[in-house]
Amino acid sequence: MKVPTLLLSLLTATAVSSRSLFGANQNTLVDEPKYPVPGKNPLNFCADPSDYILTIDYVDLEPNPPLPGQKLTILANGTFAKDVDPGATVFLQVKYGLITLIKQEADLCDNLPQVDLNCPLKEGSMSLKKEVDIPNQVPPGKYTVLADVNTVDKEKVTCMESTVFFSRG
Repeated sequence: MKVPTLLLSLLTATAVSSRSLFGANQNTLVDEPKYPVPGKNPLNFCADPSDYILTIDYVDLEPNPPLPGQKLTILANGTFAKDVDPGATVFLQVKYGLITLIKQEADLCDNLPQVDLNCPLKEGSMSLKKEVDIPNQVPPGKYTVLADVNTVDKEKVTCMESTVFFSRG
């Protein structure tokens, strides 16, 4: 390793782990979950979920975290404060490290049959059980997922994000 590269690595590690020269109230680089989703899962709400249309009681993943080559079982329960009608959208972003694999906005109702649900989503409680096969060939690394759901009137239904690390089997 060349000396400049070694020095840059050392300085970066020191800068990240050291205290700020500009005071204690400066933002840190530590990614601490502020709004964890209830249940056995690596999910976090994107912001304070108190104004979301969907109140999530729990989301359980088995296994948690998901593992390549294994079936992932998702159990979820929540309550809709009001109906979510056709025209609602879901913005989905999936990153592998810094590389964006998926970045798309889609009609929520078009995608609900994939989780055995249909539109409109009615006010009241809802339960979900879904099994998903995780392929054996998932490349090892850090995956970041964001799902942001809004009504046709741009009211927030829910927004969740997660970071999952897959390692070599």
